[in-house]
Amino acid sequence: MQRSLLIVLFFVMTLVWACQNNPYQQGEIMYGSYCANCHMEDGTGLRGRIPPLVKSDYLKKHPDEIACIIRYGKTGEIVVNGKKYSEAMPGERKLTDFEIANIINYIHQAWGNDYGFVKVQTVQKALEKCK
Repeated sequence: MQRSLLIVLFFVMTLVWACQNNPYQQGEIMYGSYCANCHMEDGTGLRGRIPPLVKSDYLKKHPDEIACIIRYGKTGEIVVNGKKYSEAMPGERKLTDFEIANIINYIHQAWGNDYGFVKVQTVQKALEKCK
């Protein structure tokens, strides 16, 4: 009986530790699969071609556009941290609203960024506006 209790306690503690260790793990995995090829694992982008996500003023100034950019892509010029970028970004239409929210939340806290938490409902409202 005591051994079973210890096993359950160990499992619960491991689960709690894992959840606290990286609350944005799903977003990090999605970012690695869909975004890192261009924006790099460290969010620095490709100098002169792909804008950085690290300390990006664009993320701060245009939070309602980010979900739309992830889903539908972006063409034309964009200015990030005072530098112009014109490389087109393809959209990822197969991502769910939930997955987009996870990616945004990961980006908002990764690499020293502190841009707040985005709810799935907020992503859904933003995506309705850009259809």
